[in-house]
Amino acid sequence: MRDRRVAQNRRRVVTALRAACAACCLGALAVAPGASAAAAPGGTGDGSPGKLIGGALLAEPGVHVADDAPPLPDGLSALSWTVSDARTGQVLAAKNAHRELPPASTLKTLFALTVLPRFPADETHKVTDDDLLGIGEGSSLVGVQAGQTYTVADLWRGVFLASGNDAVHVLAHMNGSVALTVSQMQARARMMGADDTHVVSPDGYDNPGQVSSAYDLALFARAGLADHDFAAYASTAEAQFPGGYDAQGVYVKSFGIQNTNRLLTGAQGVHPYPGLIGVKNGYTTNAGNTLVAAAKRGGRTLIVTVMNPQSGLPQAVYTEAGKLLDWGFEAAGHTASVGTLNAEPTAYQLKSAVVRAPASAGQQQAKQAHGQESRPAPAAHTSREDNTSARAWYVGGGLAVLAAGSVLLLRRRTGRGR
Repeated sequence: MRDRRVAQNRRRVVTALRAACAACCLGALAVAPGASAAAAPGGTGDGSPGKLIGGALLAEPGVHVADDAPPLPDGLSALSWTVSDARTGQVLAAKNAHRELPPASTLKTLFALTVLPRFPADETHKVTDDDLLGIGEGSSLVGVQAGQTYTVADLWRGVFLASGNDAVHVLAHMNGSVALTVSQMQARARMMGADDTHVVSPDGYDNPGQVSSAYDLALFARAGLADHDFAAYASTAEAQFPGGYDAQGVYVKSFGIQNTNRLLTGAQGVHPYPGLIGVKNGYTTNAGNTLVAAAKRGGRTLIVTVMNPQSGLPQAVYTEAGKLLDWGFEAAGHTASVGTLNAEPTAYQLKSAVVRAPASAGQQQAKQAHGQESRPAPAAHTSREDNTSARAWYVGGGLAVLAAGSVLLLRRRTGRGR
């Protein structure tokens, strides 16, 4: 029992140190001179109110599409939407991209970006009553029971598939507290240039002042899809959620859960979209229906965000997202963009920076074992951008040394404790 606890603590320390290294490297990219060299025309690039994240055109209200693009589909009633290319960051078309609207459970994408790297998937946690405090009335729940023990992977499937606010709150408490998690989510949003997002609750539950935008949600989805675990959870259609004995000693059987993203599962009369790979849907009374969807076709991955369709038609959010994906695959590669998701460093850009350093044989085997797709090397960079990458490497290298030393210290301590 002691050996298992020592091994679990060791894995948790190593995982946390790896997350710290990655976060620090991303932070170095964000704050170093020249990091905002890709900022859109008209923007200040310094985070000031005058900055036009994603491009001057996207800052304007209304529908934006290039003159040489195919006609947009009929029947688009959403208050805002975007169509973007996950690899290049090009925004192919948009309506009110920066309009601040309640996001509902699509905000769980930012929650996952923030908390997912902090815990190994096989770590276990026994849920307490305190873990389940503060869940909003009428919340979607996966069925987490106080007194039962779950793996972190179980809880993430509860988040991504069942949109369980109970699973979100348990993970937030594991992370320190709900309040701490909210502050970390807000910091992550700002670091990514998601300036339209204001976080009040980690699960997207309706709260005064909690808003995001179609543009910001596309940023979160793009960064998430670059992470193997995020992408795997987001694309899972069905899973078993574990049972066990609860705090009252009552046995609860395991049960099946299905992803609430009907564009993925084809539930309730919605046709599953070919090549769909996630990401997250949401609904609240205040937000209406919201959806971030990503699909892959012919080596190209597109991300569509749809917020609050007004047509009143059944399944409108899925119908409109499917139309926009169809349009995007027709237009991609044949039309100019109207904006960019590259205004701030993202996980895609960080991975591109890592490509510059030769990978060891062990690193190559690890990538192949996890099924991570290789990404094209970035285009030529200016000297200012090279300095930015170098700073990220220096910080990352220093933290790697710190991580190695910490692991050695942990081994010594656990060795003495046996």
